Amino acid sequence: MATRRKKSEYTTFHARTGKTSELPAIETWENQYGGYEITITIPEYTSICPRTGLPDFGTITIHYLPDKSCVELKSLKYYILAYRNLGIFYENAVNRILDDVARACRPKWAIVRGEFTTRGGMRTAVEARYPRKPGIAP
Repeated sequence: MATRRKKSEYTTFHARTGKTSELPAIETWENQYGGYEITITIPEYTSICPRTGLPDFGTITIHYLPDKSCVELKSLKYYILAYRNLGIFYENAVNRILDDVARACRPKWAIVRGEFTTRGGMRTAVEARYPRKPGIAP
């Protein structure tokens, strides 16, 4: 006898949660040099799973080649801390962080990588790049 799979309980609401929530601004400062890369590692990222309400933990790494401005670290710290009570999926969080960093400092290129702690026997890593490739939805 075949078993029936339960219909998914995930909804469009879950998928979109957190994408447009208001977060603190990421400030910048004027870059004085060229031709160097910046890597920022944030090992204490937390957010909330929008479906289960359980906490998610991970490390966010932002790697970029600055152009005319650089990310100001204190404002980035407050920006990332705002995710603590935000319901958002891993994938959306990484892509939103990339979009917000790119909007703030307009780097020549940027990569945001999220490595999330094991849950349910699976470990997840998500990576997003700026500029985005044409034809891929924002």
